[in-house]
This record gives sequence, C-alpha cells and structure tokens, in this order.
Amino acid sequence: MEVVVSPPFVFLTSAKSELRPEIQVAAQNCWVKKGGAFTGEVSAEMLANLGVPWVILGHSERRALWNETNEFVGDKVAYALSQGLKVIACVGETLEQREAGTTMEVVAAQTKAIAGNYFKTKLASTVCQKSKILFYL
Repeated sequence: MEVVVSPPFVFLTSAKSELRPEIQVAAQNCWVKKGGAFTGEVSAEMLANLGVPWVILGHSERRALWNETNEFVGDKVAYALSQGLKVIACVGETLEQREAGTTMEVVAAQTKAIAGNYFKTKLASTVCQKSKILFYL
C-alpha cells in the first residue's frame, strides 16, 4: 500500500521533508507538455526535479472552470507518465449528469481518453514500463 498526501505546490518540498519516508507527496496538477511560457503552471519536469513522485490530474473543477476536456486530461496523464510520474486520475460525473442517468457514459469517456493516451505513450516510450495510474471517482 502507498500513502500519498497532496499539499499545495508551495508546500510540497517542506511536506516531503517533514513526512516519514514511507509517505509520499503528490502535486495537485501539472502542465500538459514540456517548455513554453505558461505562467503559473507547474511542469512534470519541475515535479520530477523536486523528487515528487505523484500528480493528481483531471480534477472536476478544472474540467468545469478551465474547460479541460477528456482528451486534454488524457494528454496531461500521458505526458506526466512519460516523465516518470505516477498519476492519480480523477474521473466522475457532475450532479446534472448523475441526475440524467449518464454517469457510466461520462466516466467511460473520461477513462477511455486517459487509457488511449496511456497506451500510445507506453508504446512510444520505455519510461512508462513502471507507470502507475490510480483512478479516483
């Protein structure tokens, strides 16, 4: 069993140094690709350089407020995995989708986008041989 906590980015290094070694830290998000001027975003490379092994991607509020599509989340997951990070992928429906009875379709589409990009990345990279994706619903 792995235990992971996810403090805000500015506290990742202090949390990592204060926690027992068997407790790992996760970033709450990371950017979808390498480089570029994306003010305020944290890259997968930054997390790897800090020794942060996990990242949580696909938060419902980012999907809703920043319009992160299933495909965009799938791209983020694939890139994070290609950089050696382990991913906690958030999937789930909105209240409106639940009340409409479309939960299974919504979650299936989210999972399919993540899995599709994962397998494309895995085939293209040997880095992903030890990857982990944990789905959080």
